[in-house]
Amino acid sequence: MLRAPESESERGSGSVLAVAIVAAMLMLFSLLLPVVSVLSVQQRAAGAADAAALAAADVAVGIRSGSPCEVASTVALANSTRLDGCVVDDATATVRVTASVLGFEVSARATAGRPPGGTAQRVGLTGGGG
Repeated sequence: MLRAPESESERGSGSVLAVAIVAAMLMLFSLLLPVVSVLSVQQRAAGAADAAALAAADVAVGIRSGSPCEVASTVALANSTRLDGCVVDDATATVRVTASVLGFEVSARATAGRPPGGTAQRVGLTGGGG
């Protein structure tokens, strides 16, 4: 079986295509990296806000001693965020924390304490079986 002679103009075209694919992948990666970083820090800030709100609510209801907002600030700093707002209403604490990533400010807010309506209700499972 005879092979057709290769054209000189097509030599190395596979290498050019491989380089183009690698360049496109690097460009896509460089565009996605900041987005993924911001989303990751957003999740970290949400967790820090939850923890800070729970700690402030613990102080507000008397489980721990101290000032609710000072405890929330300590918890926020321990989670690499800063406390931007703290409101304590009876036994409910609402906090807002902020974190920085790549020049962006990412914030999250959380509330912890007794449910609306004043008193907590005990919810249990009922049903047959056993």
